Amino acid sequence: MNRRKKIIYGILVLTIVLVGVIGASFALWTQNFTQSGENTIASDCFQITLNEEKGISLENSFPMYDKDGKKLTPYTFQVSNICDRKVEYQLNFETTNNSTLKDNYVKFMFQKEEPVILSEKERTKVTLSNGKSAYVLEKGYLTGKTSKEYSIRIWMDEKVTQADSEAMNQLFEGKITITASYLTRYYEEILNGTDPVLKDGLIPVTIDNNGTVKKADITKEWYKYESQKWANAVILEDENQVYQSGQVIPENNIESYFVWIPRYKYKIWNMGKYEGLTSVDYNQVHTIEVVFGVDTTTDSEYECRTPNQSGSDGTCSVGKYMTHPAFTAFDTESNVTKGIWVGKFETGYKDALTKEEAQKNENNPGKIQIKPDVYSWRGIQVANAYLSSYNYRREYDSHMMKNTEWGSVAYLQHSKYGSQASVRINNNSEYKTGYSGVHEPACGYTGKNEECNKYGIEESITKPWNTDIGYLSSTTGNISGIYDMSGGAWEYVMGVMTNQEGIPCSGKDATYNSGFNGPYCNASGLKTDGINYPDSKYYDIHSYLSIDEGYQRRILGDATGEMGPFMTKTYGTKNRQIGSWYDDEAWFLHSGWPWFFRGGLFTMGLGAGVFGFLPHEGHANSDVGFRIVLSL
Repeated sequence: MNRRKKIIYGILVLTIVLVGVIGASFALWTQNFTQSGENTIASDCFQITLNEEKGISLENSFPMYDKDGKKLTPYTFQVSNICDRKVEYQLNFETTNNSTLKDNYVKFMFQKEEPVILSEKERTKVTLSNGKSAYVLEKGYLTGKTSKEYSIRIWMDEKVTQADSEAMNQLFEGKITITASYLTRYYEEILNGTDPVLKDGLIPVTIDNNGTVKKADITKEWYKYESQKWANAVILEDENQVYQSGQVIPENNIESYFVWIPRYKYKIWNMGKYEGLTSVDYNQVHTIEVVFGVDTTTDSEYECRTPNQSGSDGTCSVGKYMTHPAFTAFDTESNVTKGIWVGKFETGYKDALTKEEAQKNENNPGKIQIKPDVYSWRGIQVANAYLSSYNYRREYDSHMMKNTEWGSVAYLQHSKYGSQASVRINNNSEYKTGYSGVHEPACGYTGKNEECNKYGIEESITKPWNTDIGYLSSTTGNISGIYDMSGGAWEYVMGVMTNQEGIPCSGKDATYNSGFNGPYCNASGLKTDGINYPDSKYYDIHSYLSIDEGYQRRILGDATGEMGPFMTKTYGTKNRQIGSWYDDEAWFLHSGWPWFFRGGLFTMGLGAGVFGFLPHEGHANSDVGFRIVLSL
């Protein structure tokens, strides 16, 4: 393995007192090179440009407010990769043993992030021989022929007073260190930095067409979105078991499968402000234009701000690109979400031997499994589904899928990186995960098992995930995609309506509700004996309406209002509301049914689909399950 590391040191020596001080700027920079492996890469692939004309100076400085610290002239430098190969790097700030001023007195502003006390930044391992403490500034990689600019500002925190005698007449010395190495991991150019994020315990895998799972060799191609091959990972039952690259992971040691949805922006084709039923426009079905990348769109002729949860459109309009809100909700000042891991199948109930045994209204994360050919966990209130999901894997920020997160999968499925087809229904009547109808349904839900919409468990009717027919129920049309997003069980998502005062509803009434505390949307009263709503990043909200035709209350990107226009269509004797994409069911939230569920039921034929949505009360229902997402 060829590998070259480069560490760049920037030395900052600052003498700080509370009255009239002299501070030295970044006056000395040195470059040290270390190497392991063969010398096959020229040393001039890295080019470091240090702009020292205006170094950081704290002359005649006092503790200052953040608003003043932000106005300081920043120290800037540039890191360039002038060769063709990608470079992985970590940028740190390290204090040295010469520094006598405590880190908690120093305010630090990196790039345009909000200022923080230095000691509150993420700690990392010290790399300097005389290092005292080290803090992570940024992790990432540079593709070939690219550069990146950096800036930092440092000052003494405003809270320091004369009573803090230990802060007076002290020396502060720090170094910026950059460790870079040529990548040994596989990356895909078109993802623009949104390649899968892995963490201990989340095992990258490849899946053969027959369903055989092998640990992926991440130095080689194990996904290729350009060819509709999405990245997969698994969580093991026995996490102490170690597998080598290429080794088969037996199914009995897999607890859960996940699929990576890279961060992207998409081109808006429909603002989706429909207030009622008109007629379906079948010209709406098209390839959704998607561009992967970690950048968040800003105002320009071609881009728009991501709408907020209240449904505000910001500056969005048809023809502009918008970063999908499924990713921005989990952004922080120090971290941009590069994507989400989505459960490959509907969540199953571990050890259930019948579909009835998989109906449990309980908070029990230990029973979660996400696998093919298991019974979907149904009969569970939204609150218990949320708690089970949230407590499943806290180290991965596991949570119950949001309505916007469902939309992010749906839109990627209908981009050039997905199957761009009507996802085949899972018509297995036992609520088994990962199945696919042998024949494409020719009619929507009529309440009958008829020739145009067959469902059951017979092999002539339904096939498992690892067959040519089974692939058709995947979002990619192959085994690498996500299953059960059409048919199977309905799936509750964390998308809820507010009451007229803008407070998220618990449910319809005291009998039919989610288990979350809050007002009843269709009755007087308030639920107070449940659980409180979580942080707002874990659910989407929609404004109040007493009827189900207010599609304008959609959130751009959630695959509801943008799937219009909408109309009523009769199947047999059943009147159904459908959208303009594949006749999928399309009923919006209203006061009687304030919770979304998605995808359709195994009985629904043409009405089931990735773009289908229906409202419900939030209570436990034998036809409704849920799905789990990880946000790393």
